[in-house]
Amino acid sequence: MAHVLFVAPAGRQTGLSTACLGLVRALDRQGVRVGFARPLAARGYDHSIGLVRLGARIEPPPPIPRATVDALLAAGDDQTLMEHVVALCGQAARDVDVLVVEGLWPEPGIVHSTRVNALMLRALDAELVLVGAPRGETPAELASAMAIAVRGFGALAEGRSVGCILNRVGQRIPGAPVAEARSLWVDAGAEEHDVPPAELEAYRAALEAEGLRAVAVVPAHGALAAPRVKDLADQLGATVLRAGDYERRRIRGVALCAMTVPGSIKVMKPGTLLITPGDRSDVIVAAALSVLNGVPLAGLLLCGGLVPEEHVFAICERALAQGLPILSVPQGSYAAAAAVAAMNLQIPVDDAERLDRVMTAVADRIDPAWLAALVGSPRAPRLSPPAFRHRIVEAARAADKRVVLPEGTEPRTIAAAAIVAERQIARVVLLGAPDEVRAVAARQGVRLPASVEILDPAALAPRYVEPLVLRRKAKGMTPDQAARELEDPIMVGTMMMALGEADGLVSGALHTTAHTIRPALQIIKMAPGCSLVSSVFFMCLPDQVLVFGDCAVNPNPTAEQLADIAIQSADSARAFGIEPLVAMLSYSTGTSGAGEDVEKVKRATELARRARPDLAIDGPLQYDAAVMPDVGRQKAPRSPVAGRAKVLIFPDLNTGNVAYKAVQRSANVVSIGPMLQGLARPVNDLSRGCLVEDIVFTVTLTAIQAQQAAARAAAGAPA
Repeated sequence: MAHVLFVAPAGRQTGLSTACLGLVRALDRQGVRVGFARPLAARGYDHSIGLVRLGARIEPPPPIPRATVDALLAAGDDQTLMEHVVALCGQAARDVDVLVVEGLWPEPGIVHSTRVNALMLRALDAELVLVGAPRGETPAELASAMAIAVRGFGALAEGRSVGCILNRVGQRIPGAPVAEARSLWVDAGAEEHDVPPAELEAYRAALEAEGLRAVAVVPAHGALAAPRVKDLADQLGATVLRAGDYERRRIRGVALCAMTVPGSIKVMKPGTLLITPGDRSDVIVAAALSVLNGVPLAGLLLCGGLVPEEHVFAICERALAQGLPILSVPQGSYAAAAAVAAMNLQIPVDDAERLDRVMTAVADRIDPAWLAALVGSPRAPRLSPPAFRHRIVEAARAADKRVVLPEGTEPRTIAAAAIVAERQIARVVLLGAPDEVRAVAARQGVRLPASVEILDPAALAPRYVEPLVLRRKAKGMTPDQAARELEDPIMVGTMMMALGEADGLVSGALHTTAHTIRPALQIIKMAPGCSLVSSVFFMCLPDQVLVFGDCAVNPNPTAEQLADIAIQSADSARAFGIEPLVAMLSYSTGTSGAGEDVEKVKRATELARRARPDLAIDGPLQYDAAVMPDVGRQKAPRSPVAGRAKVLIFPDLNTGNVAYKAVQRSANVVSIGPMLQGLARPVNDLSRGCLVEDIVFTVTLTAIQAQQAAARAAAGAPA
């Protein structure tokens, strides 16, 4: 029987849907089968349903139509309506451990939402989670209001457990003590401030004083409310003059530029949308120069229906090539600014990036003790993508390793370093001239925490000349050659690892894979028992995580090398909490086909089994026979792996790279990697088209690998 959590609002604009989605994410991290239902349809499009499909990959049952709800309530037939609710939630609760049910929010013109929510709470025999958000109240006033709401539900009197989520605590704008969420970002001069822990604790203590348990106190953060430029264009019906990167750029602030250029420059800050009349070519050119100077503006909104002449765009071409979006609206500047301020800041149902951040922000704040008591022992834990990502972040935090990033002046690397430090994933070291690193960070609007170390590789290099000569003397290296090698920050970072000054290295945003790996092969060498460097991707499918190897390094491995890749990948899977059921892939299953390629996979399977009889390894298997239970039973009924493989070994790089990218792009699957295997200490390579998030998770993997290397060393094997 599913555990039912009924999530209801204690007022208007509390962030009810995001609280529900954060709960789903937090439960999913625990390996719990979680379902979702919104029993009663909202007026118009049901936003919650769209978001849960996008963010949790759950397909909830269609809600009861609003016309049916209104007709039954008008007739006073509460019982029939509740029968429909119970039936719908019963459908959603099939094969899940916990069902999150979103209550009815108080829409304009609706006066019965609290009564109907109380009816649903009882009909579902659910536990209550009440969601509130400060709107000018002191902590004591808000806690009192929520206590009144709880009494209105009668939950405590009926012996139901009650948990409270406080959303958007600490939201502010200049000139006002507390602001509406929609106003949080509409001011280019507003600085982003962390909410003091004492303020969060004051709200928690106020709830406890009312006898209520705060299961989460979620601070406001402007970045979570930042819409894309595309959302602005859609809502305002703007003409897109230059799309640029408008589907990804986010609006963190808005500035109305009707002044001269010297005054306008002051508000040209990262993430700012500039509103200016379309005939102000001076402001447009100044904005382009600002972009070329490294300031990532959100975009330009040109007013009055005026479009600059083509020669103005031509002089701005380099800035436009960097993705600067330019929109046009017919309204004047004041009306356009008012329209921007009045934007609906609900998360669009196609904005996966923002939704993921919001779900994670809420899930991170949910009391783990409350969750543990709630879920108990699930029937069959599973490793979902959110659970996997949460697990590796927690493991990296516990490892507390020092990871060096040689490309320390690269903008994405700097942004990732800030995130890694803020989330305490690792102790990160940026290699680069300190003034240049800080200048790049400032242009991006990135605040580097004090825990981020910035070291100048040119200043460090001389101390590594002699150690490098000692390690490469068999190859005839001289001090002059070593000094030239150490002009490369990647070699400096590698020497830091060799001397125990760093635990891992991540590079590749600017350099090739070969450039990243070569110093490690020369200095760090292979791990015991490994004959080559290989790679794996962690493929985060909707309901599980699979390991794909090797999709990035070895073009055409021999049978012996393929066996080594399989063993390395199985050990990596086990280290990251994935059951090492290994399928050696081919275009043939078992003995159904023949040929040189099939024979190589057969021999690799035999070699891997002989080397590691403790592992479940089978092949050759076709992909569908490896991962689909019904196909596996049909094609390989006696296989210990078919139909349930978690580690998929591709026969060559061509096949593996095409397969991982096809799955990633066609199925909208998040892939984490590549993670390199086989080195004595972890060095990981990035794609030159990587995103900031890719770098963050690669650092995470590297920190965990460093912990594993340390464990090997402690057990007596060379690190």
